[in-house]
Amino acid sequence: MWFQIKPEIMQLGEMFSNAGFEFALVGGAVRDLLLCRPVHDYDFATSATVEQSEPILRAWGKDGFWDMGRSFGTLGARKRTQDGSFLSAEVTTYRSDKYSPDSRKPQVDPAASLETDLSRRDFTINCMAIRLPEVVFVDPFGGAKDLGRKILRTPVDPYISFGDDPLRIMRAIRFMAQLGFTLESSTSFAISSMAPRLSIVSAERIRDEFVKILLSDHPRLGINAMVDLGVADIVIPEIPALKMEIDEHHMHKDVYDHTLSVLNNAIRLETGPQEEVPGPDLVLRLSALLHDIGKPRTRKFENGGKVSFHHHDAVGAKMARKRLQAMCFDKKTIDDVSSLVALHLRFHGYVDEPWSDSAVRRYVVDAGHLYPRLNRLTRADVTTKNRRKILQFEEAMDKLESRAVELKKQEDLSAIRPELNGNEIMALLGIRPGKEVGLAYQHMLDYRMKNGLVGYLKAKKELLAWARDNLDL
Repeated sequence: MWFQIKPEIMQLGEMFSNAGFEFALVGGAVRDLLLCRPVHDYDFATSATVEQSEPILRAWGKDGFWDMGRSFGTLGARKRTQDGSFLSAEVTTYRSDKYSPDSRKPQVDPAASLETDLSRRDFTINCMAIRLPEVVFVDPFGGAKDLGRKILRTPVDPYISFGDDPLRIMRAIRFMAQLGFTLESSTSFAISSMAPRLSIVSAERIRDEFVKILLSDHPRLGINAMVDLGVADIVIPEIPALKMEIDEHHMHKDVYDHTLSVLNNAIRLETGPQEEVPGPDLVLRLSALLHDIGKPRTRKFENGGKVSFHHHDAVGAKMARKRLQAMCFDKKTIDDVSSLVALHLRFHGYVDEPWSDSAVRRYVVDAGHLYPRLNRLTRADVTTKNRRKILQFEEAMDKLESRAVELKKQEDLSAIRPELNGNEIMALLGIRPGKEVGLAYQHMLDYRMKNGLVGYLKAKKELLAWARDNLDL
């Protein structure tokens, strides 16, 4: 088996070997070399202790050194390569791990060999190594065979592996989504029975793995696996809740299947790196996944066997915000996704009856910086098999976007404000800051949306007329 190893990596291997230590490239880098995928992270294992590794790494990595993982036997260094880029390497002393039942933080002990060190890793495809500088392939658990079969399997009993570190459950699903792999049967059974162990893992670590699943090449595969294995019940229970019992007259689609179709559609609508919604776009994908989570709570069986989901957009927006907060997403992502969920039905009335210019302005202004994503989410939400309805919807959306472009040529819609600001409103009405100013400001903004620019005198006249009818002055 032949590997193309960067000269800087070979140099580091020679330095450790010349000092009398074993040294090997391990983990995901070996897996990715076998898959002919780009290698981004280089991890190494060595027989040298931290104290023995440090001077070698400092001599090799002239462009940076770090030791935050010293207590776990890990040091890191960075070196500029021949092509001018930087290569980072993390080197860990051979180790074995012992876990307590209530924590995924191991007690770290030295290990006697590379093979023992590899046995503590998550999956066989990550338990391979290349001894350097001699370039000898090491595969004690059959990782290369599993890689060829596209199977995920733990190197030890899966119940022990997931019991030691439950985050490996999320990592298994992440590898399924990233690589298109399937689970070996005993590994699958262990995940199903041990999913509740995820409760001891921090929300941030689970979120990070979930994001990688959603941004992968096969997110639908990952989401399906989370639901089928019971992992979603722990991580994001709003998604399996979409598997509602279909009503006897089949008057509505399966919401879960529809949601995954919307996710796929949204991914297809992501654009290039220099365009409006470059993919993979986390906000768009999260919004597609969560856009209908309000339906189970709002489902109502109407007369004639019909089913309604009134206000599921508003209910879903609140639910999305609560779930994303629990998963420790950042505030901007939470705000953006909940806003898109709240707005995802806004366009549908346009299909039946085109809007006035003021309604188009309102749509664009309310969407704000999310306008390009909202339109893509709206388009993605059309999953009907009726070709006529699809064409009707696409034509309506195209017309709306064209009208928005024309209105933007006339004025900057993102900067629309009432022609009278707050100070002018207070001066004209003789009032102080308070609720009345807000009501007046909102009315003048609505008036501005509907009528465009009318000039100071006409705006003043409108304000005074509205105040006479609505304020107790």
